[in-house]
Amino acid sequence: MKKILAFGASTSSTSINKQLAGYAASQLAGVAYEVIDLNDFEVPVYSEDLEKREAYPAGAEAFNKELDKYDGFIVSLAEHNGSYTAAFKNLFDWASRKDRMVFRNKPTLVLATSPGARGGATVLAAGTATFPHLGAKIVGSYSLPSFYDNFKDGELVELSKKDDLQKLVSELESAILSEVE
Repeated sequence: MKKILAFGASTSSTSINKQLAGYAASQLAGVAYEVIDLNDFEVPVYSEDLEKREAYPAGAEAFNKELDKYDGFIVSLAEHNGSYTAAFKNLFDWASRKDRMVFRNKPTLVLATSPGARGGATVLAAGTATFPHLGAKIVGSYSLPSFYDNFKDGELVELSKKDDLQKLVSELESAILSEVE
């Protein structure tokens, strides 16, 4: 069975983006999924000097091995000051040193949410512009504004927002199921 990896691009223990990624993955009908926590992939702050001096970090190695197991990805981007979280960017910097195509040329759905009305729109735009250069075959993107108003008890509360996300999840699933191995 085909499998999806879902994660929130944050190390917060209460990450709303991890909640959104998990919710989106739970909407898959014919594809298995796993939700991971970026806290399980600890790496030092990337620098060329450190890379030359020390072994490739175990956390980055484990993350790369994890990515190899899946047929597609759901990534929900947390936004810090209009950009990626430092932990996410750092892990991806390390991961790309081993395999530039971090997303393995696989179908990827990019999400973002925030407590505010813009729903992480700035970081979502950055991700959709950058991820194809890292091997993401982006099948769609989705922004959920005002997370705490629109997501309650593990569900999207507004039917139109729920339908929009379900359509994208279905498109991701179709892309994964049509991939030739």
